[in-house]
Amino acid sequence: MRIFIFGAGYSGRAFARRMAGRAEWIAGTTRSEGKLDALSRDGMRPVLFDGAAPSPEAQALLAGTTHLVVSAGPQNGEDPVLAAARETILAAMPALEWIGYLSTVGVYGDHDGAWVTEDGECRPSAQRSTERLKAEAGWLDLGRERGVPVAVLRLSGIYGPGRNALVNLAGGTAKRVIREGQVFNRIHVADIAAALEHLGTRGLGGIYNVTDDRPCPPQDVITFAASLMGVAPPPEVPFEEAALSPMALSFWGENKRVSNAKIRQTGFDFGYPDYETALTRMWREDDWRGEPDEIRTTRRKLV
Repeated sequence: MRIFIFGAGYSGRAFARRMAGRAEWIAGTTRSEGKLDALSRDGMRPVLFDGAAPSPEAQALLAGTTHLVVSAGPQNGEDPVLAAARETILAAMPALEWIGYLSTVGVYGDHDGAWVTEDGECRPSAQRSTERLKAEAGWLDLGRERGVPVAVLRLSGIYGPGRNALVNLAGGTAKRVIREGQVFNRIHVADIAAALEHLGTRGLGGIYNVTDDRPCPPQDVITFAASLMGVAPPPEVPFEEAALSPMALSFWGENKRVSNAKIRQTGFDFGYPDYETALTRMWREDDWRGEPDEIRTTRRKLV
């Protein structure tokens, strides 16, 4: 297996660490020269990619790639990898066997707390989710044209070392925002990496919800994390009084329970099936803080 990861960020790096020693080689892209060393530490051949045509170095690696993972979100309304590398994937990747695209459960939009499956209606409310749905279709179309399976992984709120309720409590940023009936799903980053390996090694295509077993109110996660740390949870704040960013408000505008039954039916088993299991394990193993660069680059904290 020879792996190329477009967008080797938090999830892509977790996948690279999981596959180190199992793959013949792993390459990953970043937009920043300052992150090249971090990718190397995770066992990758680091490659700069700014959304323009792949460099000669990237082209050479892509020519030998068997498994392509895309973890780069849409930019300016279009998928940057499709825009820059579609023809390369079609005509200059003779060894390609499988493509994995990391998307979001945000494509479902709001379902008033009801359960949703991969067959459910997609009615995204946020522009970024509308763009993700368009990108999903683009990758599935490309897979059919290229003749390789494409797995679309729809991810819920990502957490793990450096990005979790324990970190937020320790940093004084955790909030217990209360909104009647509101629930969210979550997914530990290690389970994203495991799902990529599971689907990729089996050559499975299609759309899969990669999410935990236990959608729940967000304040429950903070309360449980505080109990592990032996500290008092922050006071409850009614949703109407919470000072939330526009990005956070868009998340709170969607309420649904996302089912993971489909990927379980393929034989996949989650290592972190719920937040209590995950937070307890991270606390006991003392890996909840993460690496310094993971903490610095946190863009969305799970609260």
